[in-house]
Amino acid sequence: MADVSRLKQRRTLGAPPPPTEASTNLDQPENVPTVSSIDQPIKPQPEESYNARVDPTNYDRLDGRSLRRSNRVIQFATRVTPDFDQRIRAIARHEGLLIVEVLERALHAYETSRHTTSS
Repeated sequence: MADVSRLKQRRTLGAPPPPTEASTNLDQPENVPTVSSIDQPIKPQPEESYNARVDPTNYDRLDGRSLRRSNRVIQFATRVTPDFDQRIRAIARHEGLLIVEVLERALHAYETSRHTTSS
């Protein structure tokens, strides 16, 4: 049988402090920022950053969710090469678009080219 005599006894925390000693932070108004960086549109980048390749050792991915809302509700996940990811993100950054908007335009261009070549 286990020897439990060495275990410390639980100590109680005691009585709670009186309400007069409680913090009044819940009575204060909430400070809400007026303009959020999420609501600001993406600004296009200079032309030289569009064609420049990103160093894989110093690669900082930009989270598109923090840029702006798009009201798209279906998740579309796939695996791509780091080069493809960098190129798509560079185009989106340069054009001031979301990544999904770049992919939508690419799909539209593909469908348009297939339609004109098959006629």
